[in-house]
Amino acid sequence: MKYKLLYLIISATLLGISIFGLFQWGLNLGIDFTGGVVAEYKFENGEIKTFKYQNLEDSEKQKIRDDFKSQNATELRFETVGPSIGPELIKKTVYALSIATILILIWVAIQFKSIKFGVSAILAMLHDTTILVGGFSLLGHFFGAEIDFLFVTAVLTILSFSVHDTIVVYDRIREKQKKEGGELKSIANSALTETMNRSLNNSFTIIFMLLSLVLLGGVTIKWFAIALLIGTISGTYSSPFVAVPILVAWDEWQKRFKN
Repeated sequence: MKYKLLYLIISATLLGISIFGLFQWGLNLGIDFTGGVVAEYKFENGEIKTFKYQNLEDSEKQKIRDDFKSQNATELRFETVGPSIGPELIKKTVYALSIATILILIWVAIQFKSIKFGVSAILAMLHDTTILVGGFSLLGHFFGAEIDFLFVTAVLTILSFSVHDTIVVYDRIREKQKKEGGELKSIANSALTETMNRSLNNSFTIIFMLLSLVLLGGVTIKWFAIALLIGTISGTYSSPFVAVPILVAWDEWQKRFKN
């Protein structure tokens, strides 16, 4: 915890960039949110590809069909679809996430007998979510990454991963507090040292798999794999370098205030 201020500065910088991207460019919503045209074609080499387009005029639709026809591609599907994720579903998702966040906070606080643990874990989780969403605002602006149903799935998966990894560290801190006692700062240092190898081994296994999906998985799941990759890296970082420093800093501020 000697460099906890440095860790918090790094996180604040990443959060600042993510928030700037969200306000500056917003999110590039995909067809799941906006509706549009889904086209599927079979090419001469036997390859079948699916294409998605947003808000096309009739003339633009015809031009796309003519372009594929000139490539001797066989049209398998060309239809207009509505948004599969409507405002009502988004609202319910936000409500569900809010309720889940509050329940996680309460559960962690009860299990560790301190609201500090619960709040710190939630802040680390929000840290990961903001970086993931903000990162996709940058990827959407510069590389055309779209926010679709798979992205929502990735966000929910990362929320679970972030809290799970944080609780592993917190559990070791709790065990050492019961057995050894002493200052939280020194206990946290020792707990991080003991759990770091386990966390890294677990995370690198996931990261290597996701890198394989990004490189070899194809266009359909490319951005989904990238979202999981960003979230996994952020979650691996936030558990030891965000959740624990916040917990230690809170404990130190609390003692100073009492004194």
